[in-house]
Amino acid sequence: MSESDTLAEIISSLKQQRDELRLRMHLAGAETKQEYERLTGKITELTDQYEPTRQAAGETASNVLAALKLAAEEIKAGYDRVAKSLKSDN
Repeated sequence: MSESDTLAEIISSLKQQRDELRLRMHLAGAETKQEYERLTGKITELTDQYEPTRQAAGETASNVLAALKLAAEEIKAGYDRVAKSLKSDN
């Protein structure tokens, strides 16, 4: 599996996690909602950066994909924090 395919799967997983958390947000506190909104903006930026990069070729694209993968991991960690906060709020 290529690095591009792996990143595509990560982004898809993040979007699914975002959508699941969105359903539970009505019970969340203000701080949790603020963190969710910040992460939602980041996933939009990540997706916007990923799409053109996915189509690019060469060594530069590989470096950019690695950077985008790190950004995706940061977003995942943030969504995990939001999910944990939602569990503790219940």
